Amino acid sequence: MDSNDAAEMGRTAGYAGQGAGGGAIANALDDGKKPRRSDNKTVTFGDAGAVVSDKKWNIIGVVTLIAVWFLSTRAWGFPSDFKDAAQAAFQADGGSGNISDRELFQRCQLASDCDTDGYFQLVNPLSFPSIRDTFSAGVSFISDGYRGFSAWEHTWASLWRVLRGMFWGTLFGVPIGLAMGLSSKARGFFDPLVEAGRPIPPLALLSLFAVAFGIGDASAVPLLIFASIWIMIIAARAGVRNASLPKVRASYSLGASKWQLLRRVLLPNALPEIFTGLRVALGVSWGTLVAAELTGVTDGLGATISQAKNFSQTDTIVVGIVIIALIGVLMDVLLRFLENVLVPWQGKS
Repeated sequence: MDSNDAAEMGRTAGYAGQGAGGGAIANALDDGKKPRRSDNKTVTFGDAGAVVSDKKWNIIGVVTLIAVWFLSTRAWGFPSDFKDAAQAAFQADGGSGNISDRELFQRCQLASDCDTDGYFQLVNPLSFPSIRDTFSAGVSFISDGYRGFSAWEHTWASLWRVLRGMFWGTLFGVPIGLAMGLSSKARGFFDPLVEAGRPIPPLALLSLFAVAFGIGDASAVPLLIFASIWIMIIAARAGVRNASLPKVRASYSLGASKWQLLRRVLLPNALPEIFTGLRVALGVSWGTLVAAELTGVTDGLGATISQAKNFSQTDTIVVGIVIIALIGVLMDVLLRFLENVLVPWQGKS
């Protein structure tokens, strides 16, 4: 076979390869376009690995929330002459800066020359603070603190309580859940306790924990442990019970021991469920924080919210809620990152 015959055979093979995708590649190259990769996903609906958080819609969601907040708390058509008079009276009384929307609303209600029907406001600032009042309260909280504690001391106190509750809840919950998924005896022993304790709201045990453990952190941390341990037990149990039976049988056929099976097959299979449980337990723990800090705790974001409620300081309440939300989002992002690093097979067959 000479060189001309070899070249002709190469061209023939190239034409034949175009039938199942080669033609598309050749056409793309002829058009000057970059050919699509052969591993691009063609099915996204129902494929968990193809579903990711769209950053554009993240921004749209946040902007929509802020817009609804602004539009619903703004006083449309509020008389400017009364606002100027109220500002002057506020400064004459020793106030500094601009008068708050809450103070302005209260002065308008008490004044005879302010027509409350002359403007429109969907939500009055006594029920829910405006963005301006919340921002001012946040600046004051960061710079001056609240009731003898700085903003960092309040934040760290709550974060440290949540971390301790999550740590002990995970430390005890995951082994119990694994045991329940692997042993019928352990499942029978713990099942009544788990099914009875799981539906009990932590708030119902607040007084009991205060009597049993004392006030302050002595009862706050056990309450957070109670809130998270059941979630971790169920997550670990579900993860190990969903292990692929063919993988288990293949491991035994290759001579794996029970310890090797647990370490190499069952625990990796349970990790996605455990991480999901961690994220759920984290949200529940932050939700239980306010109740946990009612028992004689003077520092913490939950205590700040509780104390601000007694004085109807809704702006400070919202500031505490926003800080809790931001910390929760950051911790959830961290857990997602760890899940992607430690469980790269999540969502893949």
